[in-house]
Amino acid sequence: MSDLVQSRRALLIVDMQRGLFNGAEPPHEGARVLDNINLLIARARATHAPIFAARHTGPKGSPIEPGSALTQLLADLHVDAERDVTFDKTRPSCFAGTGLAQWLRDAKVDELAIVGMKTEYCVDTTCRAASELGWRTVLIEDSHTTTDAPGLSAQAIVAHHNRVLSGPFVKLARAADYVF
Repeated sequence: MSDLVQSRRALLIVDMQRGLFNGAEPPHEGARVLDNINLLIARARATHAPIFAARHTGPKGSPIEPGSALTQLLADLHVDAERDVTFDKTRPSCFAGTGLAQWLRDAKVDELAIVGMKTEYCVDTTCRAASELGWRTVLIEDSHTTTDAPGLSAQAIVAHHNRVLSGPFVKLARAADYVF
């Protein structure tokens, strides 16, 4: 790609849904992460960058069956169902079994900024998949989160994934610095 051609960037929001965010254990710095994601949504919208929001769902009859209250995006998340693409997924990767790759190709996206939950599962898997599928991938290092795990704090999990993913799979950026 020529330096004269501007890249087409998109925002991918992973699993910012009621059942994960408002679970028994609150996510690490959840309010700050939500604020950062909303800042990125506003910036993406201002430049007409596409916004995609994934919801993790389970089988029919499970607490996270498609359409259940636990799979609904957070009310305070500024995703607009009329403008943005919201989709369900059943695997950790936002690409597996969804139309995401085709939607990105159709929109001529070459750089994907990734945010959301949970860092060590769906955010990590989606970052690796996006990179392997050929997108320049940017993990917004202060806009993904998780909860504590036995023997490991959520803060440590986030820091570890920022370090491990940076370089081979993603470029890191902070929400305040990322431009669409």
